[in-house]
Amino acid sequence: MRIPIEDLQIGDRTGADVFNWNGLLVVSAHTVLNAEDIEKLQRHNIDYIDVMIRFDGQAAPAVTAPASARALAQTAAYQEAVGGIKQLFQDIELQGSIQDEQVEQCFSPLARQMEQENDVVALLLTLNNKDDYTYQHSVQVGMISYYIAKWLGQSEDEALLAGKAGYLHDIGKSRIDKAILQKPSKLTDEEYGLIKQHPRFGYEMIEASGLNKALAFAALQHHERLDGTGYPSGLKGHEMHPVAKIVAVADIYSAMISQRVYQKKQGLLQVLKELHRMSFGQLDPQITQVFIRNMLPNFIGKKALLSSGEIGTIIMTHPTDFFRPLVQAGEDFINLAETPGLDIDEVYV
Repeated sequence: MRIPIEDLQIGDRTGADVFNWNGLLVVSAHTVLNAEDIEKLQRHNIDYIDVMIRFDGQAAPAVTAPASARALAQTAAYQEAVGGIKQLFQDIELQGSIQDEQVEQCFSPLARQMEQENDVVALLLTLNNKDDYTYQHSVQVGMISYYIAKWLGQSEDEALLAGKAGYLHDIGKSRIDKAILQKPSKLTDEEYGLIKQHPRFGYEMIEASGLNKALAFAALQHHERLDGTGYPSGLKGHEMHPVAKIVAVADIYSAMISQRVYQKKQGLLQVLKELHRMSFGQLDPQITQVFIRNMLPNFIGKKALLSSGEIGTIIMTHPTDFFRPLVQAGEDFINLAETPGLDIDEVYV
């Protein structure tokens, strides 16, 4: 349905990409609108947009003033962190090094916001709808790494270190031509070989900056796998740095739930299932299982778009088939664990 901009509400979901008069993408399709999105549409003089699903005030909690203020603060901290990592990419490319104070200044405000937010799924759904994949991805991996460390029982300082490691894990991509990073078609063998060098580039840059060794090892090893099938060195699990194992899980999750030039994003719940599969040999099983166990409760109460086209609310997870929950659609309760032909296509707030 086409909705005038002045009638939009926080929580409305776009049905199509929104472009301005100059052909610039303003808001992507399937975005759950927040206050910043609506303000951006107004700034670009958009009159109407296609809305797929309207916020109805019943299936999702009403947005109170304190919640709205918190959401705005989270969005501001997230965007500040995105701008910060973009600047760090530029600085390290030009100068060959960065300062710990710069990293602290860029990441810590976001960490303070994350400390107050327990619903990680809502946070990812709200913030996972922007452009600049490389920078958005760096921020998301920092966020997820921070949460994983906390869920593992690590101290705040250790969690901040893991978060910074995730934040900087792709810094080596600053040495790679943007035309290769953003290439929409299949990479040549030579281009892919260059991409696979970004962990070494990142390690060298962080080492040259004199930052904590854990940050350097996370950059170097986040594509390694426990069974030795990763790159750049084909390390086995016992050879990997503990922080790198955390960042590896966060990196895969963020990459798979994000829209990229060469790959569509996948649903948050489906990607958890893929991580579960990878925990049998490729990813650290304890880290992966802790991540999954702490993420699953956050799906309760979220809306779900089923493959049948029905829209419902996730009521509870199945005790044995965690990734096929019970969904209420209208007056009907659908047990996906007992409905093999039906899937959740997407989860949203």
